[in-house]
Amino acid sequence: MHSFRYVQGRLHAESVDLGHLAEKHGTPLYVYSSATIRDHFTRLDGALDRLDHLICYAVKANSNLAVLNVIASMGGGFDIVSGGELFRVVRAGGKASNCTFAGVGKTRSEIEYALREGIYCFNAESEAELRFINEIAGELGKRAPVAVRVNPNVDAKTHAKITTGKKENKFGIDFDRIAEVYATIAAECPHLEIKGLQMHIGSQLTSVEPFVEAVTKVVPLVRQMKEDHGLKFFSIGGGLGIVYKNSLDSGSADWWSREGNESHPLTIQAYADAVVPLLEPLGLRILFEPGRFMVGNAGALVTKVLFEKKGSAKDFVIVDAGMNDLIRPTLYEGWHQVTPVEKPVSTETHKADVVGPICETGDFLAQDRDLPPVKEGDYLAVLSSGAYGFSMASNYNSRPLAAEVLVDGKEAHLVRERQTLDDLIRGEHLPI
Repeated sequence: MHSFRYVQGRLHAESVDLGHLAEKHGTPLYVYSSATIRDHFTRLDGALDRLDHLICYAVKANSNLAVLNVIASMGGGFDIVSGGELFRVVRAGGKASNCTFAGVGKTRSEIEYALREGIYCFNAESEAELRFINEIAGELGKRAPVAVRVNPNVDAKTHAKITTGKKENKFGIDFDRIAEVYATIAAECPHLEIKGLQMHIGSQLTSVEPFVEAVTKVVPLVRQMKEDHGLKFFSIGGGLGIVYKNSLDSGSADWWSREGNESHPLTIQAYADAVVPLLEPLGLRILFEPGRFMVGNAGALVTKVLFEKKGSAKDFVIVDAGMNDLIRPTLYEGWHQVTPVEKPVSTETHKADVVGPICETGDFLAQDRDLPPVKEGDYLAVLSSGAYGFSMASNYNSRPLAAEVLVDGKEAHLVRERQTLDDLIRGEHLPI
């Protein structure tokens, strides 16, 4: 479910016209639906109600303070991967005591900050990191809560750049070494408190089978570690996929996206029906770490058509948003539905690439896409851009970062101002 749909021929986020927002705030412009975020959280939370559980939203997907505040207000926890993300969570009204801290390269200052804030748990990814956390905790006179991330060597069958649970990935400790590592922690690291075990096999999974395979493989290990070390929780990570293709509702008549007829068999209920029975007998708190699922379809990137360019090999629609604003198509071959803000009245289409102003051949938002007629000044919405959109944006080509708006019913709030040219060079100095 999401809250982007045509109302009287104009694309809206909830009850707000995206074209009006673009006129007011300029483009490129990220627009998020708070109703969509709340709906996704509520439905996932309800599907897991047989478990003692905590939903820890993966902040890396979208770290805007307003988005984090929506999730904090629902009682959500957070999966963080940096001290900066923890700072954002706390500023947004979240609690460090509901945060898990993942990542293979935590620094001394980040570990100290998290310990002082009262982090729920560090998810450690190597023995060296565990010893480092133990050393720092001892210096601060604290015991650091830790879990070890296990690498179950399960193929998530997703894009190679977002799979994380195989032996050749940098994440976690090999499955067959976990028992040895926990025994070492207990014997040699007095400033660590063994609290749980964690896994995460990848992102944008649209089939339940990899989840079932991984959980089935790891549950006996969790049971043994619970008996040996008194585990309090098991985190099964995130990875729930979303619909990218044909993502507008069926009543939108978005006939120009004929190639986007994507099946999406993995529903929330199917996911819960598959994993809850495997987890319930453990008698542990179960942590879930969704990111894309929570916010992906809750966001759209609105961009303006600058020019049309007809070439001998293909046609181009040149817009004012580029790979610096949304890098998924370039980095992951990510497919996003591109939709006119004003609903076309003609059934005519033409094939074109939607490209940005960045000086790179890889600067595109869509390729070989059937599009309705567009003209200079029209607004297009790049849908399903709420996850890994702004959070991966950059100032490449010295382009200011886009503005962000959060919609709540009929209200629209500017939750991040567009960068100015002065912002681009803030903190830089000429040598004297």
